[in-house]
Amino acid sequence: MSMSMSSYIFPVQTAFFIFVIIAMFLLVPWLIYGYRKDGFFSWSRFAISFSFIFYILAAYCLVILPFPTTRNTCAQQAADTVYYNLVPFTFVKDIMKETPIVWSQPSTYMGMIQGRAFLQILFNVLLLMPLGIYIRYFFQKRSCWKYALLGGFGLSLFFEITQITGFYGYYSCPYRLFDVDDLLSNTSGAVLGFFAAPILLALFPSRASIQAKSEQIVEQNQVFPIPQLLALIIDGVVVVFLSNLLSIFSLSSTDVINSAANTTIAMLIVLFLIPSIRDGNTPGSALMRFRYVRRQTGKPSMPLLFKRWLALYVPWLMFTMIRLVNDYAFVNNDSVLEPYKVWISIGMIGLYMLLFGALFIHVILVLFSRGSRSFYCDHVSNIRASRK
Repeated sequence: MSMSMSSYIFPVQTAFFIFVIIAMFLLVPWLIYGYRKDGFFSWSRFAISFSFIFYILAAYCLVILPFPTTRNTCAQQAADTVYYNLVPFTFVKDIMKETPIVWSQPSTYMGMIQGRAFLQILFNVLLLMPLGIYIRYFFQKRSCWKYALLGGFGLSLFFEITQITGFYGYYSCPYRLFDVDDLLSNTSGAVLGFFAAPILLALFPSRASIQAKSEQIVEQNQVFPIPQLLALIIDGVVVVFLSNLLSIFSLSSTDVINSAANTTIAMLIVLFLIPSIRDGNTPGSALMRFRYVRRQTGKPSMPLLFKRWLALYVPWLMFTMIRLVNDYAFVNNDSVLEPYKVWISIGMIGLYMLLFGALFIHVILVLFSRGSRSFYCDHVSNIRASRK
């Protein structure tokens, strides 16, 4: 794992780029998982979990990057190149060789600390220290230090195998050294991180406190706006899927009116029929572990569920009508409409933006209300979200 200090920036930048892409795909599933598990969004758990993903990516990229410029790495190396070191504690000899130390002269200690061999072994220890910290957080108990030992050794061995195989055979020869000292130093770093973890983890809420807050939320029957919004998004995805499925059996799947009819049926099924049959649960609310009930009684009501469906259907219908009017004005070749096409288009776009803006502001206000506001569809239908 021998690397110069200047070689660290590129692997970390690459890891960050990959992490951003992965995080984009994992964010919504993680929100769903978090709300299903705890009933609220824990910033500390989010930070620890996503930082763990970034850390693993960064550690891996530091080990494998930069790649050689050619697959035929054998041609760039001498015939007698040795690709492995199986003698433990060779780093001690390397340190003493590079920076001779006179124990009676403390001034020579600084030269040792600044030497390449010492910095390399220090880097290898630090590389897997965070792994020990994460293992301590995930398993909590001090007696689980064995997991840090096995985890550190296993991950280090994976890194070394990646190197000795030339990135799993992609390159003709290994482009980095398999070093048993790396195994020792990496594993030691993971164990040190495990025992040092309480110093850092004191800054974050414990898993016990998160669990206590989760139990309190369940007891108080609280459903925050974000899980309700996630449930609406999930229901929307199901509506789109069901609408497309219905279009397969339609005679004219490209007709706009027919498409609107399919979406209407899909919304009616997902937002009214299913919750009416399944005790107030839509597909989205069931996934988020809550249901829609009457505010006063705490029980589902078909008339109120229908009102809620209608409250969600009307804005969608208005967006659809705006699009139909705009499309009709430009498709129709009627000479009477010709002078007004531009104004009709401007009016429809303005109306569309006004409606969209009102809904967007409403959603933002509800999300930042900390539960004091309800989404309009629940307010007008006298419905609330309930975990019981």
